[in-house]
Parts: sequence; structure tokens; C-alpha cells
Amino acid sequence: MSKERNMELSSGRSFMQVLCEKYSPENFPYRRGPGVGVHVPAGPQGSPMKDRLNLPSILVLNSCGIRCAGDENEIAAFCAHVSELDLSDNKLEDWNEVSKIVSNVPQLEFLNLSSNPLHMSVLEQTCAVSFSRLRKLVLNNSKASWETVHILLRELPVLEELFLCLNDYETVSCSPVCSQSLKLLHITDNNLHDWTEIRKLGIMFPHLDTLILANNNVMAIEDTDDSLTRLFPNLRSISLHNSGLNCWEDIDKLNSFPKLEEVRLLGIPLLQPYSTEERRKLVLARLPSVSKLNGSVVTDGEREDSERFFIRFHLDLPQEELPFRYHELIRKYGKLEPLAEVDLRPQSTANVEVHFEDKVEKLRIRLDQTVAEFKKQLKTVVQLSTNNMRVYYLDHEAPFGPEEMKFSGRALHSYNIRDGDQIYVEPKMK
Repeated sequence: MSKERNMELSSGRSFMQVLCEKYSPENFPYRRGPGVGVHVPAGPQGSPMKDRLNLPSILVLNSCGIRCAGDENEIAAFCAHVSELDLSDNKLEDWNEVSKIVSNVPQLEFLNLSSNPLHMSVLEQTCAVSFSRLRKLVLNNSKASWETVHILLRELPVLEELFLCLNDYETVSCSPVCSQSLKLLHITDNNLHDWTEIRKLGIMFPHLDTLILANNNVMAIEDTDDSLTRLFPNLRSISLHNSGLNCWEDIDKLNSFPKLEEVRLLGIPLLQPYSTEERRKLVLARLPSVSKLNGSVVTDGEREDSERFFIRFHLDLPQEELPFRYHELIRKYGKLEPLAEVDLRPQSTANVEVHFEDKVEKLRIRLDQTVAEFKKQLKTVVQLSTNNMRVYYLDHEAPFGPEEMKFSGRALHSYNIRDGDQIYVEPKMK
């Protein structure tokens, strides 16, 4: 990168400047993706615009050093059809400059402002009005204050998805006005440990469908069942990945969300002592309404297996320690007997009879060894060199007679040798 280019990036460039560079005929000669080329009338002398730009409806201008909007008339001329705009990881620190861009993109529904230092300025109400058409807004790692979020929410009547990850939130500040339109909230990787903060999200977003709380180390779900039902009446999906949940009562409380169908619960302390299979089955058995767990669909067969496993898992507990769910499942399936323990591991050794001339000797052999290795073991039994012996295996249940063990590299277990089978050794004829 040239010295001039470095200086330009350090001082910041305008949105319009970057747009013209990226989508000029020289750098972007063909139409790509949705949208059409936009014809722009000749501008004043010295204008950076070309006569024609191949501009798609989805613009990705991340990490371009953008600090300001540039000429608003040019933005309006170029971006009348743009619906999605990614401005993440730029140098935008003034909400007024963002407003100048957005107010001139009338079809805009998605805006990504992640990793811009916008916390360095105050968002005015008059400025926030320009965001009113947005349906999806991404403010990850922008360190946007709750006051800024509240101002935006008041002016975004159709906002459906909001991303507030990596903003170092330790508390949630309730907005005086509820957002009736928001369906999905990503608020991962913050410092929200106390459920008293999470419950405020239910108050602010009464129609919330999906709540992504991963990597917040929420320690417990401290609310009554009635309160959870009232706070999150429409919640269908929740992610508590890498939270601090450490007791089964917290898992049971998820049943208080009346419409909950999908749960993500990987990486919580409660499940660490269990095997992968036990974790899934024990959680599934406690959540009868959940149809997807950790991204995987729950089949009817898997649910029944999990619920039966749950009963057997708790058979040895004292009556006073049995969870309530155990008694519900006993009413459903009745009392179950423990499963018989069956060792399905392949047999590793066998006791066989070695026949040579008129002698019979019982021998315990390893089944993981090859025929060549087995012949070495037989040397001391039959007093023949490995090159001077022919070895036959007789399956006492097989109808076809002895099978010669010809192939030196073949493993003995591939012959299905079992206890009581017979090995015959003969000297090679000279």
C-alpha cells in the first residue's frame, strides 16, 4: 500500500469516495449480484463520479476507512435502490454522518455499523428519524449506550432484528417505550450475569421470538414460573451457550416459556460431569415441548429413548431426591427395569485346540495378531519352522471343513475364531 493510501485511510474517507472507487467501471466492470447499474447524469467538474456504476442493491463497504458521508446528492442518485448496507469496521464516529448516508437510501432495510467508534458521539432524536425504515440493525462492538439504543428503538417502528453483541454491557437499562416489532435479539458476548437484567429484555421486547444470550455467563434463571410466562409469552428460541447455569431447576424453568421450541445449552457447568449422550438425553427428557436442541431436530423416537433413559438414570436415587419430571414419566411409561449390561466389544483372545500329528494342545491366542505372527507362536508347540508349516482353521460350527490360513498379513479375528475352535498344523511336503 502506498504512503498516500496509508495517509488517506488514517484520516478517513467519505462513503461516496469509497463507493465510486469500488464500483467504478475499471474496478467493477460487470453487474454482479442483485440490483442494476445506475446511470448518473454528469456532475460538476471534478466530481469523482463516473457516468455509470454497476451498483448492486446489497453494498458491502466494510474496513474501507470511511469517516464521513460525502456529497448527499450523489448518495441519493446512486443508492435509491439499495436495500442492504454493510459499513462495519470503518471510522464512523459521528451519528450525523451516518444519518446523512441512511437518509439518502430510501429503500434501506438492513444496516451493519459494527466496530465503528460511534460511542464517541451522541445520537440526537432528530438524527435517529432517518433510520425509521430499518428492519435489521447491527451494532456489535460499537459500544452503543443503552440511551442510544432507546432513541433508535423509539424511531424504528418496523425493526425486527437487533444485534448488540460485544458491547461490554453489565446491566440492561429499560426503555420507557416497548418495541412491539422486535422479534430477534442477539446480545451475546457481554457481561450480563444476573437474571434481573435479562428479565428487562422481556419487558422491552414483549413480542420477542428469538433471544441469543450465548457467552454471557448468566448464573441462574431467578424468576417464578408465572413471571417467566408473562415476561416472554412469545419466545420460541433461546441460546444459553456458555452460560453459568449450574442446577437442573434452571433447565426445568425453561418449560415456563409457553411457546419455546428451540434451546441451545452447550458449555454450561451443570452438564460437564456427564457424557455427551447423557447430556442430550437428560436435557431432552426435562423439556417435553422442545423440538430442536443444540441445532439438532428431536425425533419422536429420540424423545422416547431419552425419557426412558431418564427414568432408569434415576432409579437408584432416594425417593425424596427424585425430580418431579421422574414422577411424570413414571405415569407415562410405568416403572422400568434396568437395562441388562451387554459387552459388545469384539473378543480379543480365544482358547483353541492345536492339533499336530497325534498331539493335541490347548492354547490361548491373541486375535489381533496376523497369521505370520501366529505361526511364530506355533513354532514352540509343533517344533516346525514357519516356512515349513501349513496351518488350517476349523470352525466347529462350519459345514465346509478346515480352511487353510494362507495369507501372512491377515488378522486372526477376521476368521471369526472363537473359544473351542480347532487349529491343525501339518508339515509342508517336500
